[in-house]
Amino acid sequence: MTRGDGVTRRRRWMDDGEGGARAMRTTAVCLFWEWEFKTVRRRNARLTNGFRSRAQMEQMAREIAAIDGNVELGEIQWRTFADGFPNIFVNNAEQVHGRHVAFLASFHNASVIFQQLSVIYSLPKMFVASFRLILPFFPTGTFERVDKEGEIPTAVTMARMLSTIPHSRGGPTDMIVFDIHALQERFYFGDSVTPLFCSGIPLLLAKLERLEDAADVVIAYPDEGACKRFHNFFSKYDEVVCTKVREGDKRIVTIKEGKPMGKHVVIVDDLVQSGGTLIECAKVLRREGASAVSAYVTHGVFPNESWRRFTDPAAGFANFWITDSCPQTVNACSGVSPFDVLKLAGSIAHALNI
Repeated sequence: MTRGDGVTRRRRWMDDGEGGARAMRTTAVCLFWEWEFKTVRRRNARLTNGFRSRAQMEQMAREIAAIDGNVELGEIQWRTFADGFPNIFVNNAEQVHGRHVAFLASFHNASVIFQQLSVIYSLPKMFVASFRLILPFFPTGTFERVDKEGEIPTAVTMARMLSTIPHSRGGPTDMIVFDIHALQERFYFGDSVTPLFCSGIPLLLAKLERLEDAADVVIAYPDEGACKRFHNFFSKYDEVVCTKVREGDKRIVTIKEGKPMGKHVVIVDDLVQSGGTLIECAKVLRREGASAVSAYVTHGVFPNESWRRFTDPAAGFANFWITDSCPQTVNACSGVSPFDVLKLAGSIAHALNI
């Protein structure tokens, strides 16, 4: 890290060694992660928040490169001007000419999106053969309810911004997204981007098959929306569907269908925020005789360190599986019971070769 008129920071990117057709066998993957230089004070010490998120994204980049031998790591420099605005430089930019390029983005915080969009808009115009955007977590739309005039749907705004990515020599940008919160959000994207919607559920299925009590596993959904979303992945498992209603500040969860008695019940959803619904769902399942309760979400958002609620033995979770789509969460709870982080690198490497 050097200092001049700002702060110099480095990123890693990947590119292939050869050009070629869009088969993506040799793929230039530009992996980018944001250093979030947000200074906080704790016990008279100044700490910078974001170094761990950077390290997590670099680790994902290296894991992808280790899986796919055609991926080569490269470098982008991230600097800030004295006024705080980004000053970004792609090292050896001429070397991406004619190559397939992909970019691993992390929109884990609204404050880091602008500088990444600057790179995303620029790379396709560097005479690259094709461009792919890897966005493990599409962060907007999780709380959005447009119930009255004046409410602004930010998921539409984000989709419109990504839909204006310039074409590369190979045509529109391919975008890889994992378990987008609402499937209808795919229709927010314009014709200038081609989304590929992937899922982390196959990683969970592999885990479930290796459980000692695999024969007793039942899949539960915290609401009907999750059931509709993921039901087809679990055709070999019995299922429990919960439903929830709100009475003031209270969240009341009941079982709509299914029998958890004597079973290891695994609650499945796309993401978790505060975790209140999962905790209430687990209480109901145990009350109805479940022998064990675990949970899986693709995106462990956990604002305000809400993941800590699940480390309390009273919460009663045998396992809590998440993917590494949200780097700030992975850094916080890796190695902490009951959490188990499932790696997306293999799934991303596979998607790059589709």
